[in-house]
Amino acid sequence: MSPLTFSSQQRRVLSVILVPAFMSLLSVSIVNVTLPAIETSLETGTSGLQWIVSGYALVFGVLLVSAGRAGDVWGRGKLFVAGLIVFGLGSLAAGLAPTILILNLARVLMGIGSGLLNPQVTGMIQQFFAGELRGRAFGLFGGVVGVSVAVGPLLGGALVALLGNEGGWRWSFLVNVPIAVVAVLAARWLLPDDAWRAAAGSGPAPLGTGAQRRKTDFDPIGMVLLALGTLFVMLPFMEHSAGWWVWLSLVIGVAIVWGWTRWERRYSERGRSPMVDMKLFKTRSFSNGTLLIGLYFMGYTSIWLLVAQYLQNGLHHTALAAGVIGLPAALAGAVAAPIAGRYVTRVGRVMVMWGLTLVVAGLVLSALVVAMHSHGVSEWWLLLTLGFAGLGQGLVVSPNQTLTLAEVPLAYAGSAGGVVQTGQRLGTAIGIALITSITFSLVAVSGWDVAVALGFGVVIVVVLAAMAVGAADLGAGRR
Repeated sequence: MSPLTFSSQQRRVLSVILVPAFMSLLSVSIVNVTLPAIETSLETGTSGLQWIVSGYALVFGVLLVSAGRAGDVWGRGKLFVAGLIVFGLGSLAAGLAPTILILNLARVLMGIGSGLLNPQVTGMIQQFFAGELRGRAFGLFGGVVGVSVAVGPLLGGALVALLGNEGGWRWSFLVNVPIAVVAVLAARWLLPDDAWRAAAGSGPAPLGTGAQRRKTDFDPIGMVLLALGTLFVMLPFMEHSAGWWVWLSLVIGVAIVWGWTRWERRYSERGRSPMVDMKLFKTRSFSNGTLLIGLYFMGYTSIWLLVAQYLQNGLHHTALAAGVIGLPAALAGAVAAPIAGRYVTRVGRVMVMWGLTLVVAGLVLSALVVAMHSHGVSEWWLLLTLGFAGLGQGLVVSPNQTLTLAEVPLAYAGSAGGVVQTGQRLGTAIGIALITSITFSLVAVSGWDVAVALGFGVVIVVVLAAMAVGAADLGAGRR
């Protein structure tokens, strides 16, 4: 068997974990184009609609590291299946919701399910793949991430077009239910026995020491502290319309996260197995990669919300048309990510820089298309220009994931993957809050064309900041 060929066991693992990962990430973006239909159907206002998006993202982000550590300790297969069951129940409740309150509670349940299952995906890739095969596996996962972001609006728009406002938004949730059921059965049947046991066996020794492995424990206080800190940090960006007082939670959250880092250090010094070993952040590839992808998601995920609002509210296109705009980007990312995964271990962080350059080029061209729309340039040129951004996405997410986790011990694969994904969720929450606020505040003054072009400009600045982190990492590596 070729060293670059997946074994039958590895193929089974990928077949089980990638479809649910796609499903849960799709639920982040699919609501972008179904919100107007939900508003009409349930007769709700802006606040209710806001929590459809933010409630899911908030709970999802809060749970990632804790769930990753739980998978490390109790077995990733168990947490993966638990997440699938919770996500499926939440999707069923969302699709049948009679009121906006029930829908928002159901979305929170869906977020819990996603938060439980997603860290197990990266953890199992770390567990069952190594070397270039790990890069290829993360490449496939990166394709799933890119496609889910861009295909979500397309699928949501298609359902609304086919089934009408009422049936369309409900089936955007109900479609997850049979997928979750099949995925649970497939996991029980296809996942290897090792997936159901603690991957670490016994607890890891402190990083950078020759100590013996320690008895694994769950570090419940560390988990509670980080969950609360993440909650308080994300809250003002989710509920930024509540008033100035909500920003106090940001200060509280930062203080709690600082307390969490102190707790983890002391926990490790007492000979216990912490939730996240703070020495991980002294590993350049891990700390720089986590910061880079957090900045990247701060910018990139706002693109599709801006595009959906621009086409529907600004240019009065249908939800389906708004979703079609992202299709070339999704296809480009889906093709590029697996190819990038084959070569990332040889090329290194330079590949991520190429991807970021393509994203910036696509955004510059997209901003020009939107700015020139009033002078006769068709908005459908965005199909091409955003395609460059999608191609860049394929060279950024999965290669960065591979490089960021390359030096992480297997015993911390789940929690370290959770840290990376938490950075992505924090970046997404902050970026959507800031970039959409800037853009929509300009609409009344300058019109949709100028406002969205400037919104793309803000995204470009954020992606350039991610490029600066990548350049610094490359420079440090050469030194």
